[in-house]
Amino acid sequence: MTHYDVIVAGLGGMGSAAAYQLARRGQRVLGLDQFAPVHNLGSSHGGSRITRQAYLEGPDYVPLLLRAHELWDEIERDTGREVFTRCGGLMVGQPDSQTVAGSRLSAEKFDIPHELLDAADVRRRFPTMVPLDDEVALYEPGAGFVSPEGSVAAHLQLAARFGAELHHEEQVFTWSTSESGVRVGTASSYYTASQLVLCPGAWAPCLLSGLGVEFEVQRQVQYWFRPSGDASAYAPSRQPVYLWETDEDTQFYGFPASAGQDVKVASHLGGTPCTAETIDRRVDESEIRRMAALAGSRLPTLPGEFRRAATCLYTNTPDEHFVLARHPDHPRAVVACGFSGHGFKFAPVVGEILADLVLDGSTPHPIALFDPARF
Repeated sequence: MTHYDVIVAGLGGMGSAAAYQLARRGQRVLGLDQFAPVHNLGSSHGGSRITRQAYLEGPDYVPLLLRAHELWDEIERDTGREVFTRCGGLMVGQPDSQTVAGSRLSAEKFDIPHELLDAADVRRRFPTMVPLDDEVALYEPGAGFVSPEGSVAAHLQLAARFGAELHHEEQVFTWSTSESGVRVGTASSYYTASQLVLCPGAWAPCLLSGLGVEFEVQRQVQYWFRPSGDASAYAPSRQPVYLWETDEDTQFYGFPASAGQDVKVASHLGGTPCTAETIDRRVDESEIRRMAALAGSRLPTLPGEFRRAATCLYTNTPDEHFVLARHPDHPRAVVACGFSGHGFKFAPVVGEILADLVLDGSTPHPIALFDPARF
């Protein structure tokens, strides 16, 4: 039986990046995932994820985002894949809203290039968007979107290039650690290694039940509409990504048109609690009408024609900050989970951090905020 240096459990956004970074550093890596490569049954799918550096969730995240943007460029260069589209980003809401004020705080603290726009400025520069008269926006020209499928495929490609052994459609059911190493059980076999990286996504409540974190998995829905009128107004050269806080409990976000001229929108808040196994993947007409009304209240030509919808999974922590650390009870295991619907943009730097923690026991990146001991 082969004894590996590191087993990576879960090969979605974070696990694929970890497998690459570890293999790149000369580790004998085994990656395990229960589904086929680049699947749509977890959280790393849907064609696009917003990435931004003027981070409304707090300035502590910004150094990680600065590094992530460097790594996105590096991944594109090394694989020849187009992963990151820079089209600019708007954070819209009341001046004192978290979306605007939080973004401004991060931008000013780290000198992130940005502009502050009033409602008239937004309407003039981005004619698809019609904010209320008392709404304002922070515009970040360096923001844009990444392809989650493209990112996972690129990281898996690079991991394999550096010698990682990748097993798909092989679910991890059990794991244990000892003073000498780790043991991981799947439906097919048992594997041993010196260390373990756990990136379970929405399966965290099961695989990390002893971590002491009350994860909540939520069902979220992504929607695609064909705009009425001139669809070219939504081209990436003219339409930024955006986060729009319409009130304290409502925030929706959206993207430029895809190659097929369909425009993706979704709500960030208000998901339905579920589990990874019990999620209802049907989307009913009432959900579509609600999303069309919300998006249409600020982008009047957007609802147009409904094209399709897809469900997605958020795995939330109680404070919506990540979990990224060595397991407090298992020194040979490192965990990355609980990304609470805003983590994908960090995927390449999370992979780098996980490799640091495995090989060095620490990382130069600032991750104190993500210690599970806070709970």
